[in-house]
Amino acid sequence: MTAILIDGLFGPFLEFGFMRRALVGCLALSLSAPPVGVFLMLRRMSLMSDAMSHAVLPGAAIGFLVAGLSLPAMTLGGLVAGLAVALLAGAVTRSTLIKEDASLAAFYLISLAAGVVLISLRGSQIDLLHILFGTVLALDDPALLLLGGIATITLFGLAALYRPLVMECVDPLFLRTVSRAGGPVHYAFLGLVVLNLVGGFQALGTLLAVGLMLLPAITARFWARDLGGMIPVSVACAMGASVLGLTLSYRADLPTGPAIVLAAGALYLLSMLFGPQGGLVRRFVRARHLEG
Repeated sequence: MTAILIDGLFGPFLEFGFMRRALVGCLALSLSAPPVGVFLMLRRMSLMSDAMSHAVLPGAAIGFLVAGLSLPAMTLGGLVAGLAVALLAGAVTRSTLIKEDASLAAFYLISLAAGVVLISLRGSQIDLLHILFGTVLALDDPALLLLGGIATITLFGLAALYRPLVMECVDPLFLRTVSRAGGPVHYAFLGLVVLNLVGGFQALGTLLAVGLMLLPAITARFWARDLGGMIPVSVACAMGASVLGLTLSYRADLPTGPAIVLAAGALYLLSMLFGPQGGLVRRFVRARHLEG
C-alpha cells in the first residue's frame, strides 16, 4: 500500500524530466515567496500583492512585443513595470488624498487592461494564456536559474531586513520615531515582493503567481503561534502544494498552475478546520467544553 502511494505521488517525477524541472522551479519559488507572503499578511497588505502581480503584466507584454517569448526581456520588463507601479502608487499616496490601497487598485486595473491589449497586438490567444497562467511544465535552464537566483536574493534580503520588518509589523509608528529606516525598508520589501511575483509569473503566470505567495502564508497562521514558526510552516505548505498540484495535474490532466494553487487552497481549508491555532473544530470543541 505504501509503495503504491509513493509511486502515485512521486512516480511522475522519477519518470519524466520535465516534471522534475517543474518541481525544482516550484520548490525554489516555495522557498522565497511564502516568507514574503507572511510579512504581507502581518502588515495587512495581502491584497496589495494581487495588485502588484498584475502590475508586472505591461512590462512583460512590452518585453514580449520586443523579443517574443524571451525570458530575459519579459523578466526585465516585468521587474521594471512592477517597481514603477509601486513607486507611482507611493508618490500618489504622498501627494494626494488617495490612500495607497486605492492607488494600487487603480494602477492594477490599468496595468491588467494595458498588458492584455499589448499582448493581443502581436501574440495569439495561446501566448496570452501562457503569460496569464504560466508554463510551469516548460521551465528551461535559464528559468530555473532565475527562480534560484530570486530565492537566494529574497532569503538574504529578508535576513537583512528582518528586525525592521518585524518592528514595522508590530508598531510602525515606533519604528518611524526611533529610526529613519522605515521608508527605505518599506521600498526594499516592495522590491522583494515584485521580484518574487516576477519569478512566480515565469512559472504560474500573472494571475496565479500570488497564490503560492499568500495561501501558504495564511495557512501557516493556523499552525504556528509566532513569526519564527509561521515562516517555515508556510514554506512547507508551499512545497507540499507544489508536489500535490503537479501530481494532480499529471494524473488528472489538469492545468498545472491552477492545480498547484488549488492544492494550496485545499491545505488552507483543512487548516482552517483542524489547525491548532484558531481552527474552527478546535474552537468548537473548546466552546462545548466550557459550556459543559
